Amino acid sequence: MVVPSKPENNNAPNPVARRSTGPGVLSILYSVTKKVGTVAIVYLLGYYNISVAWLIGPVILSVVREEWKRSSDARRALAKAAAMSNEKEVIMARIDELPAWVYFPDVERAEWLNRVVRQLWPNANHYARDLLRSVIEPNIRNALAAFKLPGFKFDKMILGTIPFRVGGVKVYDHNVSRNEIIMDIDFFYAGDCDISFTLSGIPGGIKDFQLHGMLRVVMKPLIQTIPLVGGLQLFFLNNPTIDFNLVGAADVLDVPGVSDILRRIIVEQVAALMVLPNKLPITLSDVVPAQILKTPEPEGVLRVHVVEAKELMKMDIGMLGKGKSDPYALVTVGAQQFRTQIINNTVSPKWDYWCEYMMFDNTRRTVLVRLFDHDKGSDDDFMGRASVEVSTVVKKGELDIWLTLEEAKHGMVHLRLSWHTLTEDRHALSLALAETQQLRVTSMSTAVLLVYIDSAKNLPDARPGRRPDPFATVGVGKDTQTTQIIYRTDSPVWEKGFTCLVKNPETDTFILKVTDQKTNHDIGRLEYHLAKLLTNENMELSDQPLLLQASGPISRVRLSLRLRILKRYDPEVDAPLPEVDDDVTDEASTSTSSKRGSTNALNKQFSRGDSVRSVGGQSVGGQSIGSANISIHPSKEMISTQTSVQEESVFSEQSSAPVESSANNTLLHRTPSATSSAGEAGLGRIQMTLRYSVPRQRLVVVIHKVANLPSKDPHNIPDPYVKLYLLPERSKESKRKTEVMKDNCNPVFDENFEYVISLGDINSRQLEVTVVTKKTWFSSQSPVMGQVILSLGDQDLVKGFTAWYDLLPEIERDS
Repeated sequence: MVVPSKPENNNAPNPVARRSTGPGVLSILYSVTKKVGTVAIVYLLGYYNISVAWLIGPVILSVVREEWKRSSDARRALAKAAAMSNEKEVIMARIDELPAWVYFPDVERAEWLNRVVRQLWPNANHYARDLLRSVIEPNIRNALAAFKLPGFKFDKMILGTIPFRVGGVKVYDHNVSRNEIIMDIDFFYAGDCDISFTLSGIPGGIKDFQLHGMLRVVMKPLIQTIPLVGGLQLFFLNNPTIDFNLVGAADVLDVPGVSDILRRIIVEQVAALMVLPNKLPITLSDVVPAQILKTPEPEGVLRVHVVEAKELMKMDIGMLGKGKSDPYALVTVGAQQFRTQIINNTVSPKWDYWCEYMMFDNTRRTVLVRLFDHDKGSDDDFMGRASVEVSTVVKKGELDIWLTLEEAKHGMVHLRLSWHTLTEDRHALSLALAETQQLRVTSMSTAVLLVYIDSAKNLPDARPGRRPDPFATVGVGKDTQTTQIIYRTDSPVWEKGFTCLVKNPETDTFILKVTDQKTNHDIGRLEYHLAKLLTNENMELSDQPLLLQASGPISRVRLSLRLRILKRYDPEVDAPLPEVDDDVTDEASTSTSSKRGSTNALNKQFSRGDSVRSVGGQSVGGQSIGSANISIHPSKEMISTQTSVQEESVFSEQSSAPVESSANNTLLHRTPSATSSAGEAGLGRIQMTLRYSVPRQRLVVVIHKVANLPSKDPHNIPDPYVKLYLLPERSKESKRKTEVMKDNCNPVFDENFEYVISLGDINSRQLEVTVVTKKTWFSSQSPVMGQVILSLGDQDLVKGFTAWYDLLPEIERDS
């Protein structure tokens, strides 16, 4: 029986030929030269009696570099292996790490989309090369020139055969305009790209380039002709994770610290291109004007007040050990970042720093605050981070909150945030100006200017006989932005939109300058007083050719301007009031504004679950008071009162004594007050809010207050605080605790705590909440006053809830 032979594969490597060929001549010479050079260096060090320190230093640096490079290569190889394997297997293997919206139907959708991407990838290669050449290369060249590294240029750009991967897909069907489709994609690229460049005449290359982030695709406007979608807007919600490997002569730069410069520049350029507020617009139909896709349209302005911090870690080393710190804060939303001033020699800095962010999409966005200790001549030390979801601020209008720092042993930061919408009502300007004057902060804005620069015409030559390379710079005050450079033309078409914050439109001026890139000389200028827009219909100037100053006699620029006034968002007025359950305390009680004076104390003492009595000789929460006008709003739980100072002092001390019914005292709730009982075990009760943030993969725990702690000795009132552990391990990493309240049986904490944990892992965990007193130093009594253990898998954490829990005796555990 003859067995048919397999067809020959001419492309397959021949193992026999490989063995017979052996190493090449060049590799042998390189190996010999390397070994001879090593021996020669050691010989010369001994011959000239040079200190061994000159040898140890380079050796240590070389070992550190090799270890760092080995770990980076292993990480990149793992990512590339995942990129080449089956889509469904990889996604299902990462299902615990993925957001909660990635269910099996979305996995099937992502697998289908990956197949489409593979088909389109060769054509996408051409588009990506043009984008790198026309946009990324000039920006990287200018950024590297600031570090005295001129002459950056791409030589070869091949993205390879491995396309990017879609890890999960979510299509929004709620709160979306009928004229658009919004889709979030878990974007991951770990391909076999081959990119070469020259930097200051030194050849180099980039391989194993990797990029991972949450990409949003907005399809708008929807039209009635093919292709049914007028255009696309692509952008990352936050800065993506970027990693790559330098090869060639540039490999000498691939060491920790030095390579960070190049990596940071690349991240900045990606952010400037397509991280909010920047979007990459793609026009799909000529029917749609470019202005619709390329003009950013903010939903509002987020105002952030970094007030102070306390109990920060001591990072500086003094004569007697750890000293203090020189802290500052970086506040980041998407690609927008601000930095506070440095406060020297303190662990409780007071910055009183204000900043503003234009928000183009408030879903799945976070305000990230990172604290650092400033060190002259070395890298700044990281002191912790905290974050707030923008959607929470948008829902409430304003937020005043203390946040516990993550990735730090201890420390808290105090933030105040407010949300401002945009309005066409010019009468709102007076209120906006009055608010900034009341804050006494001159850097705050009162309006937003939307600018669309279409084109310019008949620009003069910057050099005799040479057409200019023009770009435009626009701005109001010190805030300036630039278009791309259009080479060798006197009639450039930019089609670029901008958004500028305006402090006072009655006095501010919009300035546009057209500059030649080769000579850096201005070849045109325009000044437009924004007070004119206040008198225009809808405060707009639509598609107008305006004469350029200091230019040719017929030089013009075509642009559009729109002015919108900032208006503080009030959920009571600007949105319909939701139905309120009187038995559940809204999460708004976690952040009370310090500007509300005595009302703030009332907010902390009462919630919607409290027993409230009213009208004439009334009593609130079991306390009899005099004549007072009290109104409780169902959405914010704001208690407004007009009482004397004596009456306010009565509010500050709650009593758990029962109230006798009479004609003058009417009980509004049939159920007893949540704070009128000491609980089932007589140890008191604790009020908490539990919520799981799907976008940030965090468990949020808010400790509101504790009621009716037992105190047998009136001369020895406890000093309580609350301690939390995420079971089962009870490790230091999961330990959280509140501040200590001195001499208080009804302490109000209102403190936030967060745990970074996946939604898949949270079902097997428990939360241990313990109330402890510090007044047991000279007593045999246990410091634990009561305890609650919650099985997190039994709770509806994604929806979130607020509830009271009875404190129970401590559970004995094996040591």
